[in-house]
Amino acid sequence: MSRIAYVNGRYLPYAQAAVHVEDRGFQFADAVYEVVAVVGGRLVDAEGHLVRLERSLDELRILRPMSRTALAMVLAETVRRNRVQTGHIYLQVSRGAARREFAFPAGVSPTVVAIARNVDMTKADASARRGVAAISQPDIRWGRCDIKTVGLLAAALAKQAAKEAGAYEAWLVDRDGFVTEGSSSNAWIVTADGALVTRPLGHAILGGITRSAVFELARQEGLRLEERPFTLTEALAAREAFVTSTSSYVMPVTSIDGKPVGNGGPGLVAGRLRAIYEAHSASHGAGRPDWQAQFLAP
Repeated sequence: MSRIAYVNGRYLPYAQAAVHVEDRGFQFADAVYEVVAVVGGRLVDAEGHLVRLERSLDELRILRPMSRTALAMVLAETVRRNRVQTGHIYLQVSRGAARREFAFPAGVSPTVVAIARNVDMTKADASARRGVAAISQPDIRWGRCDIKTVGLLAAALAKQAAKEAGAYEAWLVDRDGFVTEGSSSNAWIVTADGALVTRPLGHAILGGITRSAVFELARQEGLRLEERPFTLTEALAAREAFVTSTSSYVMPVTSIDGKPVGNGGPGLVAGRLRAIYEAHSASHGAGRPDWQAQFLAP
C-alpha cells in the first residue's frame, strides 16, 4: 500500500506530497510538531499532545490552523488511510510560506503536514528487557526547550554522538552540571532510598506527554516523587535510571558513559512502570473507541 500524507487540506501519496520552497519551517525552523503514539489504530494521550501543540503555537505566535476537533479528525483520518495499528503519527505546523525575511510575515496561512507509519515494537521491547546505554553531552540547545519546535539540530548532534558511541540515548547536561533531559526523551532516576526523581518543568526541558502520564501512574502506585535537578554523579549512584518518550515508553538505562547504573541491569521500578504504561496506552488507544469525544471543546 502506498503511504498517504496530509498536506494543507489534502491527503496525497508520498510522491505528490510537498510544501513550498519558502516555507518558514524549512528556512527558519519556524514550526512546531508533535509525535503521537498509535495503539490498536487509536491515538494515545491525544488530548495532551494537542493541548501542548496549541501552547507551542501560541508561544511562537503562529496561528492555530484549525480547531482542536478538526485537527483530531485529520490525525485520525491519516492513521486510518495508512492502516496504522501500532506506530506513530507525526504532525507539523509551520508559520507558512512567504518571501524570506526574518520578521513574521502578515497574512500567511500556516502549513500543516501529518504522516503516519506502523512501527514494529519488537526491538524496543527487547531493549527494555536488557536495558540500554546512555552517554552524556553538553546541552547546547536554545533557552526555550519547553516549546516543541522543529529546531532539532543540537538534539540531532547529541543523538548522532550516542549512535557513534553505541548508545541508545544522550543525556544532556547544563552549565551547572545537572541533567536536563535526553536528546529525545525525559530523564529519570530512582535513588538508593527509593525516590523517583525527574527534572521539574520549565524552560530547560520539554513537558513530555509520556512523562506526565508516567508521573501520574507512579503517584497512583504510591511511589515517592521528587521534581528536582540531579547530576550525572547522582545518576551513577542511583538504584535505577530510565527515560520516557512517545517512542520509548519507559526504557531502562543501565549504563551512562560506560559506567553501570545500579547492578547494571533493568530495575524493578522501570519494569513496573513500563508495564502499567503499556496498559495505560492500550486503554487510551485501542480500548477507547470514542476518543474523539475528548475534542468537542474548541
